[in-house]
Amino acid sequence: MIPAAGFGTRLLPFTKTVPKGMVPIVATPVIHYIVESAVDAGIEEIVLVTSANGKALEDYFDRTPELEHALERQGKTRLLEEMRRIAEMADIMYVRQKEQLGNGHAVLAASAAVGDEPFAVLWGDDILLGDPPVVKQLMDVALEHDGPVVGVRRVPEADFEKYGMLDVEQLPGNPRVMRALSVVEKPGPGEAPSDLAQIGGFVLTPDVFGILRSLRPAKGGEIWLADALVELMRRRPVFACEFTGSRYDAGNKLDFLRATVELALRDPEIGPAFRTYLVSLGLESRASAT
Repeated sequence: MIPAAGFGTRLLPFTKTVPKGMVPIVATPVIHYIVESAVDAGIEEIVLVTSANGKALEDYFDRTPELEHALERQGKTRLLEEMRRIAEMADIMYVRQKEQLGNGHAVLAASAAVGDEPFAVLWGDDILLGDPPVVKQLMDVALEHDGPVVGVRRVPEADFEKYGMLDVEQLPGNPRVMRALSVVEKPGPGEAPSDLAQIGGFVLTPDVFGILRSLRPAKGGEIWLADALVELMRRRPVFACEFTGSRYDAGNKLDFLRATVELALRDPEIGPAFRTYLVSLGLESRASAT
């Protein structure tokens, strides 16, 4: 499940008319990276939660006969194959979130499509790149421990107020796998139970839907997944996996720029020339002089 119905307010005015999932990193939309990471993890069915302006997301993963015919006439075989591959990446179902009432509300909107099965949640503005894929790391922990899993990453104290911070209990064996005891949402100074932030998606069990339905809306009438997770942790063992890999919050302007630069450098077509350009700017010497 990929909730991608938010307003994308951190990237306004661009996201006034374009879904945040269609923001391009080099020439590839954010949503492409997220779906591709799920596919690489072995996931074949994806539920994409969209809003009223989400048609571009649906069109992106659809066939475009006119474009394909034009590419075929022009002999652009590689591009033609890539366009067809995008349309065949996964079996994607679209669910409309009619009101933006919190990320828990977005997850709940997809409950009928998910049904009575465990499912992964990947946020629509979080690019997670790992080997193995980050969601596969979470899935492996879920299978091993037979329970829900929260992806976590250690963050500096200055960033605690941005995330849900986890209270955990270390388990024997893998130092990257812990029992998750509770979540403190965006704690103030001295209030965080650890430096482990709720980052990296989730593997959840369908009992979370009943909890979400029973939650009293928070301020502004919104329903938050973090509140449901706290209750889930009271009812059954929930685990935290400190994943390995890179994470880019594409809804954050600075992280968006970092993703653009780092992923452009990895691109075999433009990476070498882009690296030469960056070196020509003399950024390191300029930074030293300031």
